[in-house]
Amino acid sequence: MSQLKENRNERGIANWTKRKINTGGLKSFGIGLTQLRKLAKQIGRDHELALKLWASDNHDAKVVSLLIDDPQKLTREQVEKQVEEIAAGHLAHVFSTCDATLAKAPIAFELACDWMKNKDPIRRRCGYSLIYELSKKRRTKELTDEFLLSVIDQIRNRFESEDTWERMAMAGALVGMGKRNKTLNKEALKVAKKMGPIDFNEGTGNCDPFDPVKHLTSDYLKKKLGLN
Repeated sequence: MSQLKENRNERGIANWTKRKINTGGLKSFGIGLTQLRKLAKQIGRDHELALKLWASDNHDAKVVSLLIDDPQKLTREQVEKQVEEIAAGHLAHVFSTCDATLAKAPIAFELACDWMKNKDPIRRRCGYSLIYELSKKRRTKELTDEFLLSVIDQIRNRFESEDTWERMAMAGALVGMGKRNKTLNKEALKVAKKMGPIDFNEGTGNCDPFDPVKHLTSDYLKKKLGLN
């Protein structure tokens, strides 16, 4: 906590206090994710410290917690409890993506399968985000083309009924899966075109809408996969 205080960012604090999304009553030192990653790297894996930081009322501390936890020590009980507490701020995003600990845990695939079909929108969002993270691992035995094509079908059938943040997670999953090979790229691109760009700015206009088609048709990916 002392390190976090030393790295406080007044501009970030100002943005935190005036942001339109729900902060869940959490405090913040206004530290950006890049800097939090650096601090987490200095700390290294520490499950006990991660639990203590998660119990705090500080957003930045919770983010560091998610980055330093030990994937081998994560239990289903712990993550199910945490997912109930991540609606505030961008914790849901860091919880299941951003190369955080959860996607590295042995239970990640099981969670993704269960959460994608869950009634809770936060869990669905995290489930699809986990698919994005897992899809980057080339040698994950569970991620067969058959399984990933079924996920793409699931997104095709459900994205219209989801809100912005669930669609963002779905779009991210499409991009991750579509980067693996030609077959998955073709099917993911079909759904991405139907989905279209997603405006996640919540009226701020700070960033361009996220367009999965752009990522699935990049020159780099065309060259990598040998696409026409």
